[in-house]
Amino acid sequence: MNMNIFIIEDDALLLGALREGLSQWSYEVSSPTDFGRVMDDFVEQRPHLVIIDIQLPKFDGFHWCREIRAVSKVPIIFLSSRDHPMDMVMAMNLGADDYVPKPFHMDVLIAKVQAILRRTYTYEEASSDVMEWNQAILDLKSGEIHKDGKTIDLTKNEFFILSALVKSNNKIISRHELMQMLWDDDQFINDNTLTANITRLRQKLSYLNLADGIVTKKGLGYMAVTL
Repeated sequence: MNMNIFIIEDDALLLGALREGLSQWSYEVSSPTDFGRVMDDFVEQRPHLVIIDIQLPKFDGFHWCREIRAVSKVPIIFLSSRDHPMDMVMAMNLGADDYVPKPFHMDVLIAKVQAILRRTYTYEEASSDVMEWNQAILDLKSGEIHKDGKTIDLTKNEFFILSALVKSNNKIISRHELMQMLWDDDQFINDNTLTANITRLRQKLSYLNLADGIVTKKGLGYMAVTL
């Protein structure tokens, strides 16, 4: 599987050069389609590494670094013409793995990319820590859901139920199937407990205006829908 590099850069010429240089090493390169909704593309692409410029339209690179770090441990490299020490310190404090000042040599950047990818993904299959649902981000590690600057925290059972429904891709999951899945995950649950979990889940989702995203199909089960 080729590694996916997600580049948040508004300079079309530089983006093209980065795409060409990285593609020569068999890396897949993706970039945002809308600089106001970078996280939507980040979640969809599930990149293995992110390269961010600081000066960007709408929100700067520090903003997007914070947003990414809130939901993922994916490696991040800052690439910027701003070489003030405080910019570098801020980038590293926000969780960046490296900071490369412009102008730079493509071979140096690629060497840094390769080193970080080896260090991060050696002996393990790269996987995403997040899912996207109705413009909300489900953090599979923390059990939190983020949307529009708001965060809710779910119990293990609540998060398991929600993620199972979202992964089903608009298909109904019966109550029996949900209980069986939770039982297989070593969670004790019966019919009444499932009902209580669904009720609490909807109550918490209402804080993000997502309660209607969980639909009851009478006599069949539940499904997560796109609002």
